[in-house]
Amino acid sequence: MKKTLLIAFCGWAAMATQAADTLQVRQFRYTGPIAIQKPLMVDSVDFNGKTFDVNSLLQTPVSISQASAGETYDGTCYPSASAEALHMLAFSVYNASYAKAKIVVKNLDHYQLYVDGNKSDADVVLEPDNHQVVVKYLTTGTAADTIDISVTTETDVNLEAGITPSHPYTLSDVTDGRRITGVSISPDGTWLITSHKTTFPGGRTQTTWQLSEVKTNRLLTETTEAIRWYGRTGRYYFTRQGHNGRQLITVDPKTGDQRIEANELPEGSFSVAPQGDYLLFTIQNDGPKPDPQVHELVEPDDRQPGWRNRQTLARYDIKTGLLQPLTYGYHQVSLTDISEDGRYLLLSTSRSRLTQRPTSLTTLLRLDMQTMQADTLIADDGFIAGACFSPDATEILVMGSPECLGGIGKNVPEGRIPSMYDYQLYILRDGQPIALTRDFNPSVSRYWWNSYDGQIYFTANDLDYVHLFRCNPKDGDIQKIEVPEEMVNQVSIAHTAPCLAFFGESASNCDRLYTLNTKSLKTNLVEDSNDTILKDVVLGECLPWTFSNGNGDTIYARYYLPPHFSADRKYPMIVYYYGGCSPTSRSFDTLYPMHAYAAQGYIVLVVNPSGAAGFGQEFSSRHVNTAGEGVADDIIQGVKQFCSEHPFVNKSKIGCLGASYGGFMTQYLQTKTDLFAAAISHAGISDHTSYWGEGYWGYSYSEVSMAESYPWTRKDLYVDRSPLYNADKIHTPLLFLHGSADTNVPIGESIQMYNALKLLGRQTAFVVVDGENHWVLDYQKRIKWHNTIMAWFERYLKDDPAWWNSMYPEKNL
Repeated sequence: MKKTLLIAFCGWAAMATQAADTLQVRQFRYTGPIAIQKPLMVDSVDFNGKTFDVNSLLQTPVSISQASAGETYDGTCYPSASAEALHMLAFSVYNASYAKAKIVVKNLDHYQLYVDGNKSDADVVLEPDNHQVVVKYLTTGTAADTIDISVTTETDVNLEAGITPSHPYTLSDVTDGRRITGVSISPDGTWLITSHKTTFPGGRTQTTWQLSEVKTNRLLTETTEAIRWYGRTGRYYFTRQGHNGRQLITVDPKTGDQRIEANELPEGSFSVAPQGDYLLFTIQNDGPKPDPQVHELVEPDDRQPGWRNRQTLARYDIKTGLLQPLTYGYHQVSLTDISEDGRYLLLSTSRSRLTQRPTSLTTLLRLDMQTMQADTLIADDGFIAGACFSPDATEILVMGSPECLGGIGKNVPEGRIPSMYDYQLYILRDGQPIALTRDFNPSVSRYWWNSYDGQIYFTANDLDYVHLFRCNPKDGDIQKIEVPEEMVNQVSIAHTAPCLAFFGESASNCDRLYTLNTKSLKTNLVEDSNDTILKDVVLGECLPWTFSNGNGDTIYARYYLPPHFSADRKYPMIVYYYGGCSPTSRSFDTLYPMHAYAAQGYIVLVVNPSGAAGFGQEFSSRHVNTAGEGVADDIIQGVKQFCSEHPFVNKSKIGCLGASYGGFMTQYLQTKTDLFAAAISHAGISDHTSYWGEGYWGYSYSEVSMAESYPWTRKDLYVDRSPLYNADKIHTPLLFLHGSADTNVPIGESIQMYNALKLLGRQTAFVVVDGENHWVLDYQKRIKWHNTIMAWFERYLKDDPAWWNSMYPEKNL
C-alpha cells in the first residue's frame, strides 16, 4: 500500500489529527531572503563558452544548518524578494520504522533538497530517526507562487512531520552530543574540574576540561589540555612540550598564576604526592621479545599483547629532578595509595598460580620511603580488588570478594561458593581484618576514606541501581545518602571541607553533575546534560516490575513503553538481560539504548535474573556452577508472567537480546523454549569448553562462574549446558553478531553455532563487525550494528523484511 503524507508543518499532535488527502504547506521554518548579487561580468562567456545564467546562483553555498533556527512562516505562498535571493524552508520528518520515501516539491522551478544536512534527490531512504529536511530555493524578483510539499512512502509506514523539534529518542540522540566524563573537586572544596566529551555528527570527538567555582558556578576556563589537581596544594596542573622537553605547569585557580614546576619531565603516567613535592611514575619495562614468526607461549596469558612487560615504580623529586627507582624485579607492581603526609606508599604485587583457584595472587605492601623498608600487610590473597590508607595511615581499607582475608566476609549457605564479583569492604586494624559489609546486600564498586570527617564513602550496586553510602569505621554503621540520581557514576571528595561532587544518571535521563554537603546531605545541581542531549526529546515511561520465580524469590525487572503509548494497542516486545555476575543497571547512556528501542514501537522488558551482584551474597552465588540453569528459568517465567499481567503485549511477537554472557543466555534460552519469535546473540558463548580455553580471560572468568569446576570434572556444566551441544533444539530465528577482533569471547563461539544451525536448516544469520573487539565502539560501525539489530527485529516482530533486505540483500552464490 502506498501512503502519501502531505506536510502541514504544524506540531506532531496536530499532524496526527490531519486525515486530508492533500494538505498545502502552511507552516514551516523559514530563513531568508538572503540577498545574493550577480557577479561582475568581466567577460560575456566563461571558459566553457557558456553565458551567465541567473539560475546558477542557486549553487551559491549557504549554511544549511541555520535553516532549522528560522522563524515560523504561515501562508499558502512561499516568500519571494524584489531581487535575486536565496531562501530556506525547514521541517522535520520522524519515522519509527525503516522507509523508502519520495519528497516531492511542486511549484518551485529552482530548488535543492537537503536531508540531514546532505544534498539529496527526491528519493530517500529514511532509517528510523528524526530527519531534518531543508528546501533551499532561489527567487529572481518574480512574484510569489504556491508551494506543495509531500512525502510518499512505498509501504504503509507511520511518519510524523512538523516544525516543532520534539521527537522520540533516536540513535543520533544516543551517539551525538556533549556528555560529562569526569569530575574532580579541589581539596578545599572551592573549585571544580569537569571533563566533557563531545561527539559530533559523523563521529568526530573533542574532549575538554572546565574549571569553575563551586559557590557561584562561575566558569573560569575551558581548555582541550587535560588539567588535574596538583596533590592537595590547591593548584591544578597540566603538561606541555617546552624548549628542553616536557614541562609540568601548575596554576593558581584564583589568580590564574602559572608556575613551571619541572622541566625535562620524564615521559609516562604519574601520580602527584599530596604536598606536591614529588611524583610517582609508573615505568613500563619491556619483557623478553618473542620471535615474531615462531615462538613459545610460557603461560596462558602470554597470548595477550604486552603480557611479558612489567611495570615498576619510581619517585621523581620536584626540586632536583632525580628519578629514583623504588621497586625492582620481574613481578608486576602497582601503586594503590599514598598516605596524606606522603611518607608511605601502599603497593600491590601479583603472581600467577595456575594449579589452584584463584590462579592469580596479590600481596599488599606498605613502603616507608624514609627508610625504604616494606611491611607485608596481606600475602598471596587472590580475592583482593583494591585498598587505601585511612587518613592517619594507621589502618587500611580493603575491597575484595567474600572469600577475601580468609573468608571472614562470606555470607552464603554452607557448601555454596560466593561470587568473586560481589565485592565487600574490610578494615585492617592492628593487623586484624574486620568485615564491614558482610550482612550488607549491595555490592561495593568504589570507595574513599574521607580525611575531613573520617567517614568511609562508597558506591555500590544496589539491586539495579548504584547508590552512594557512607560507613562509620568505628562502629560499622552504614547510611545510604539520598541523591537525585539512580546511578552514581563518579565521586570526588574534598579533603578539608564538608563537600563532595558527583555525577550520575537514571533510567530516563543522562548525566547530571552535583555538589553535596556532607553535613547537611543537601545536593546542588551544577550541570544538566539533559538540557542539550534530551532537548526536545520525548521519552516513553520506564516502570518497575517484580515477579516471584519458582523458588518464591523476588526477581526485579523494569519495562520501557513507547512514546504516546496506548494500552488499547498490541505491541511487539524486546526482552533484554545479561544473566551473568553483574546486574543490568538503570544506566541511560549504554550501547543497548532501551529508550531508543522503545521509540521504534516496542515494549522493552529488562530482567535481572538470579546470579547478579547487588541483591545479596546468596542471590549472587547462584551464578556460580549453574551455567545458566535457573537464570534461563527466571527469564522465561518472567516473560510469561509479564505478558499475563500486561495485555498490551503481542505474545506472538516477542524478541530477545543479550551480549557476552547475555549472548550465551540468548542461545541457551532457545534450547529451552519456543517463546521467542526472534533472538539476537552478540558476542555470545556457545561452548563453555572452547570459551574456557580460547578467550583471553576464559579460564579466569570460569574461576568466578565455574569455581572449582573444570571441563574434565563437570561435563554436566561445560557440555550439557552449552548451546552448541543442544543446537538441534533451536527453532527460533537467531542472529549472531560478533566483532572479528574479540579477545574476550572469540568469534569462533558464534561461528560454530552459526554453522550448526545452517547444517540443521534453521533460520539464522551471522553479521561480523570487522576490527571491533568485545564491544562495538567505532562510530560508523556502531550505527550499522545497531541498525542490524533493529532490522532483524523489524523483520520478525513487525513482519517487515524491507530494512533487513536493504542491508543484507539475498546473494546468489
